[in-house]
Amino acid sequence: MFNKYDSFIFDLDGTIYTENKLILNADKTINYIKKLGKKVVFISNKTTGSSYDYYLLLKSFNINVEPEEIINASVVIKKYLKNNYPGKNFFAIGEQKFIDEIENEGLKYCTDPGLIDIVIVTLDRTLDFEKIERAAHALERGAHFFAANIDNTCPVLDGEITDAGVTISALEKRTHKKLELHFGKPSKFMFDEIKTQLKTDNSKILLTGDRLETDIAMGNIFGIDTALVHTGIKNILNGNADIKPTYEISSVASILESLTR
Repeated sequence: MFNKYDSFIFDLDGTIYTENKLILNADKTINYIKKLGKKVVFISNKTTGSSYDYYLLLKSFNINVEPEEIINASVVIKKYLKNNYPGKNFFAIGEQKFIDEIENEGLKYCTDPGLIDIVIVTLDRTLDFEKIERAAHALERGAHFFAANIDNTCPVLDGEITDAGVTISALEKRTHKKLELHFGKPSKFMFDEIKTQLKTDNSKILLTGDRLETDIAMGNIFGIDTALVHTGIKNILNGNADIKPTYEISSVASILESLTR
């Protein structure tokens, strides 16, 4: 059933690997698809590493990949900020790697709520009360409210950890301010960045991921077939029952099995 596609989009965490552990036969699947001459793009909402960090991780798994084939939420948001808010002050609920990437685009990291132009929320494993309050005070003083991603959780080897979506909800309730923009899946910002790599018709693209409200939702929004894998997060249907994948498969290895039959 997968032979009809000439381009493949793969989520990373929970689909190709979990933390630093490769999903069984994910490497063989990707390498075979590329051997067939098909186009592959990897996408991730995770911002704790750069796109180049994820390239190095995939290479360590012996996956045939090029740096430009990886798009994470950091790539998308920093391009938008550079083009629309050059030199502005920002505060991020995010880890140092993410902050460094935004600073490298010419924006200035700031911790004074009265001077912060933009509050950005993303995955932060060092999140504490002080960060929440600093962001809240800045939002109450008129700062823009952006997020690199909106995932509620991030998959890890022993389950899931709290991600940006939970922090966004807390700030919205704390400040009565609504999130203005987000740049990861399933946003148009992310999709437009993907389409710079995949110039084929949407009917020839398959998006494979483990999360209904980001991976599968993006495919549904933009008219792309989707495959939901069961190797990542545990999808809760409450509120997501209307998000339907084209296929449900046990793992990316199912694609390899289909292509080699």
